[in-house]
Amino acid sequence: MKTRNLLVLPVFAAFALRVFGQPTFLYDQQSAVEGANAESAAGITPSQPFGQSFTPMFDSVGFIRLWLIEGNPGNGTGATVFVNLRSNSITGPILAASDLVFLPDGFGPPGNRGYPDFFFSNPVPVTPGVTYYFQPVIQSGDGVVAFTENTYHYSGGNAFYQGLAAPNNDLWFREGVVVPEPSSIALILLGGGIGFYVRRNLHQK
Repeated sequence: MKTRNLLVLPVFAAFALRVFGQPTFLYDQQSAVEGANAESAAGITPSQPFGQSFTPMFDSVGFIRLWLIEGNPGNGTGATVFVNLRSNSITGPILAASDLVFLPDGFGPPGNRGYPDFFFSNPVPVTPGVTYYFQPVIQSGDGVVAFTENTYHYSGGNAFYQGLAAPNNDLWFREGVVVPEPSSIALILLGGGIGFYVRRNLHQK
């Protein structure tokens, strides 16, 4: 019986590391879910000013997820992309730019889903209920195509092509915040608590 109880500690510890070892994505706004079909697509660069308006309910934006494909597969180049978060309009003041994301050559070809996350180094403060705009931009490399979706009829905004609103269309996107994984200290405290619980049970036998 004591041996069985001793085995509980490493099992619980491994479970805790697995559960708490990854950050949690909390979605605020989205035009569709992963696995949805695309209605159309647009090249990011020729469509500039290009992007999407959205109306957050959270008070910050931590990431924006898009459905993208690298537009010239087979040449070994790939593309580096980032996202501007803007206020007032698709060409309005830039509140923040996301970290760069490299899409390797052939990223997201037909039959595969390419959903890169564009993280902001620090959560960007926003006012819930106010409309904001995000704009994907290619920094270098090949062209990139963004998929659009109108099946879900996102009500908080719409797509923009060459600076003009497209009321019946939306970029495929998901937007929200990231809850970071607990610190190593928190995990140590959790493990210590589990160890104390097991030892107490052993002494009670």
